[in-house]
Amino acid sequence: MQKAGFLTVRYGAYHHREVPPEDATLTHVGPGTPCGEYFRRFWQPVAFSHEVADLPIAIRILGEDLVLFRDRGGRVGLLERHCPHRGTSLEFGLPSERGIRCCYHGWLFDVDGTILETPGEPPDSTLKVRLCHGAYPALEHAGLVFTYMGPPDKRPELPRYDSFAIPGYRTVPGMKYYLPCNWLQVKENSMDPVHTAFLHTRVAGAQFTEAYGVLPELTFHESAIGMYYIATRRMGENLWTRICDFMPPNAHQFPPNWEDAKTEKDFGPATATHWAVPIDDTNTMNIDVRHLSEHDARDPAKGAKAAFGQMADRPYEERQRLPGDYDAQTGQRPIARHALEHLATTDRGVIMVRKLVRQGIEAVQRGEDPKGVLRKPEAMIRTYTQDTVKRVPTLADPEAERAQQREFGRKVAANVFGGRPGA
Repeated sequence: MQKAGFLTVRYGAYHHREVPPEDATLTHVGPGTPCGEYFRRFWQPVAFSHEVADLPIAIRILGEDLVLFRDRGGRVGLLERHCPHRGTSLEFGLPSERGIRCCYHGWLFDVDGTILETPGEPPDSTLKVRLCHGAYPALEHAGLVFTYMGPPDKRPELPRYDSFAIPGYRTVPGMKYYLPCNWLQVKENSMDPVHTAFLHTRVAGAQFTEAYGVLPELTFHESAIGMYYIATRRMGENLWTRICDFMPPNAHQFPPNWEDAKTEKDFGPATATHWAVPIDDTNTMNIDVRHLSEHDARDPAKGAKAAFGQMADRPYEERQRLPGDYDAQTGQRPIARHALEHLATTDRGVIMVRKLVRQGIEAVQRGEDPKGVLRKPEAMIRTYTQDTVKRVPTLADPEAERAQQREFGRKVAANVFGGRPGA
């Protein structure tokens, strides 16, 4: 009898029908789950600031139904969606000068969950003194609204990345879109640079540039905040090194995807910082900010443009002929089954992502802070994301050439902070 995940006979699907369960430890994110409690130790972006206007917004994050609003005093609040009085949804609430008022009986809730008024009750009622409504802290940064949904006494500092403060560049709101699948298969894609040569170039044509069709020489490294990969390609007489960061649990950033590596350059900064925020176990919100030059930042379309194939915004048949990230990621089932995978040497980054997440989960279970949680305010967190193109003669010996590419990538990474504008 063949094992479910490993088939060695032809026409053997009959012996391969059992679908093993998902890895719940890494994929389930609801309250009380191992990964859910891990996620709740970090600030998560839930919306763009400009979206939170005069009407409340019903949202679902980490399996919890919430309402996001801005009161008329300008403060942002995030509350449990249903009024504690009779359960009416606060998405139909009325933002007030201070807090939000339930439409049903007029109870008024502050952004911290304090019940300010219970107007239908007698004047001597103590309900508002004795009760609070469920609330999560919310703050605004770089055009995003972030929330912290973990234990109040474990609340960390909000990370401040150096990619948000590069001289001559501005951080602007980017895109927000949804995928009907688990967060992990969305995020681990960011540490799978080999897929750019196939999915984004050889399979569906050059979705970025032809340069991405060259298989890179890869190395993967842990960093103080997570991990990064170094991908170096030979492009004629030039070597092109591209470096991308993964910041646990669910953020990554990358340099421009329009590089063709034909012209030398010392430093190309991160163009986007991107979060895959779990809505629940089988739905994910992708949300990002863009880091644009002062010139590009004047064009609103530069920030509000998704790369090819990121959404289900094309006819199904076209997506079959020219698939993109959306199709590859959602096509792994709503929750990918790791027990059916056959990971190879090119999957080292995926393996490291899962390892870092698992280690973070285990740290929380031990009562410790997971990697990436900040307890003291820091002026800026250094990241590695960038790309560099330099003229370097080709070596005749293939192995020597591969070693040269790895060494070039290592030197680029070692000089990232020294070569970055404003460093």
